Amino acid sequence: MKKKRIIIAIIVIVCILALITFLVWKNIEKSNNELEANNNFKIVTSFYPIYIIAENITNGAENIELSNMAEVNGGCLHDYTLSTNDVKKVENADVFVQNGEGIENFTDKILEIYSNVKIINSSEGIENIIQDGEEVNGHIWTSIDNYIAQVKNIANNLSEYNKENSDIYQNNANEYIAKLEEIKENYNTELSNLSGQKAICLNEAFAYLGKDLNLDMIMVETNHEESTLSADTLKEIIEQSNENDIKIILIGDGDNTQNAETIASETNANIFQLKTGLGGDYSLDSYLNDLNYNLEVLKSIK
Repeated sequence: MKKKRIIIAIIVIVCILALITFLVWKNIEKSNNELEANNNFKIVTSFYPIYIIAENITNGAENIELSNMAEVNGGCLHDYTLSTNDVKKVENADVFVQNGEGIENFTDKILEIYSNVKIINSSEGIENIIQDGEEVNGHIWTSIDNYIAQVKNIANNLSEYNKENSDIYQNNANEYIAKLEEIKENYNTELSNLSGQKAICLNEAFAYLGKDLNLDMIMVETNHEESTLSADTLKEIIEQSNENDIKIILIGDGDNTQNAETIASETNANIFQLKTGLGGDYSLDSYLNDLNYNLEVLKSIK
């Protein structure tokens, strides 16, 4: 009986030692993971289109953390209000990657709070900028050429700030650009019939796309989520459309269709809904898929 109690005691002691060893090992593993995470190169992007570029460039790179500041359902950042949670996302960032051209009107505030964070302006050096008076249209990513320039800018800057992954960044950028160039060639060959055609555009994001396609566009500023055009404005657009025999109305996928439907019902124009690149499933091919989707829509225009 005494021998049995000794064996039980030994088993209990072994189990306790095993448990202690396991807990110590887990604590060490947790500490190592936290230390490794703290040493990672941290990249924060401003909103969805810029995140997709950074995601493609950093794919497969080691010791990095990539996160997006604005929620994907936030759309564009025209009237974006920086929240406390958003600011905290930049707290430990090594770099903050932005679109530029006035889309992020809060960058100065971020720098006031975190003066050490490096800012990558993806629009640097891009000359294809559409401007109405003093107001700049910041939706530069809807032009494939502009988007390619943004990819190059981000890849070059990340390579400078995080040299250990420079080769990966540059290789990824080149592969991504090759895919973009292929789609651009498809646009050039398959949409050449649109050159010179007149169109009404109810979403300013497509001003750059329209310019690339050489569409003769009437740009109408509106709130995409609700009907905002006055009866007088609608009447004027309808008159212009009928006088110029305009057959194309461009709006964003997800935009309120009421204004477009009103115009279409009084004219010979048809509504074509395009992707703005402002949302998706965060997949690497998100922007490419949007381009191909738009290509198919635009090909249906006769």
